[in-house]
Amino acid sequence: MAPAFKTGSRMIVHQFLQWVETAPPDRRPEAAFALGRAYLANEHDEDVKNAMEAALTVLLDNASPDVRFAVADALAASPEAPRHIVVTLAADQPHIAAVALGRSPLLIDSELVDIVAAASEPLQVAVASRPLVSSTVAASVAEVGERDACLALLANGGATIAAISLRRMVERFGDDAALREAMLARPDLTADVHQMLVRHLGNLLGEMIVSRSWVSEARARTVTRDACDRATVAIAAETETDDLPALVEHLRITGQLTTALLLRAVCAGNVDFFEAGLAVLARVPQQRVSNLVRAGRATALRAICAKAGLPRLAFDGFSAALDTWRRIAEEENEPEDRYRFTREIVDAVITRYADITEGEANELAAMLRRFAADQARDAAREYAREASAA
Repeated sequence: MAPAFKTGSRMIVHQFLQWVETAPPDRRPEAAFALGRAYLANEHDEDVKNAMEAALTVLLDNASPDVRFAVADALAASPEAPRHIVVTLAADQPHIAAVALGRSPLLIDSELVDIVAAASEPLQVAVASRPLVSSTVAASVAEVGERDACLALLANGGATIAAISLRRMVERFGDDAALREAMLARPDLTADVHQMLVRHLGNLLGEMIVSRSWVSEARARTVTRDACDRATVAIAAETETDDLPALVEHLRITGQLTTALLLRAVCAGNVDFFEAGLAVLARVPQQRVSNLVRAGRATALRAICAKAGLPRLAFDGFSAALDTWRRIAEEENEPEDRYRFTREIVDAVITRYADITEGEANELAAMLRRFAADQARDAAREYAREASAA
């Protein structure tokens, strides 16, 4: 029902609207903006306020988009704006709707979710750029938003983004360099999402290498797999112990929790990751696995490795690596030279495989030799950096 106005208020509305229709075009948006700001000033009695609201409502039908934009610009950010005006503006032309969608606190999550699902990319960007974006709205952007909307969401410090939404954006746009960069800059990036980004990048590099005929496809697969495994072990080394199960479960689901990866982790001294991975694969409590590893109970550990589905020959490698790790840990507590530490473990495992010719053992030994070469290069680079600094 239309509000009841006194005669004087009705006259104000009539005169203003008549003036807007006849005023010079460049003055109409200015007048509409001024009216909107005056409405929000709260310096008027109820009757005048109602009159001004009516005038603003009629302006929604004005043929000039500049006038409607001016109304949106004046009102959109205020919680005191008439809701029906904001909702109407949110369905206007894109550049007008973007103002309402990007600023108005009157729009609720369910409305914003519906808009993201049906809107064009510029309007999705407007929603993703709001001063405050709830995890619910962020989830809708992550699920159906276009690439630029996801980038806007990641750049928005006022957005609450759940880990599952970060994961979904990587699944959809992990091949995009700008999105990967924005993700990697986030301090709240979980280890499993970080690893997903690494895997996307590795796949892209592998495809590029093959497409340019730099190496064979088989060689490219080996190089990218080693690079991805190396990065994964590095990520795991920086991951809090409580967060390791989520990372290893992600690796298991995606088929990356391989024997080679676990052996690489042990040889790098990341026994926590090995224990978490073995516990997930064998469906055994991680504390039990940790107790067996730390105590050197080989027979029980062999049974768990078998339950985890690891190859029979792999246990010899794990056993040699863990024996060497325990010995060095007992002698030095915390090894000062991590490259020597790694080299000793790798040498022990390779020696254990020296007389074995079965295919998988040979593959593991080859992987370890590549790993040892990587470690040697890293050690040389670090030595050169220290020498230059000195």
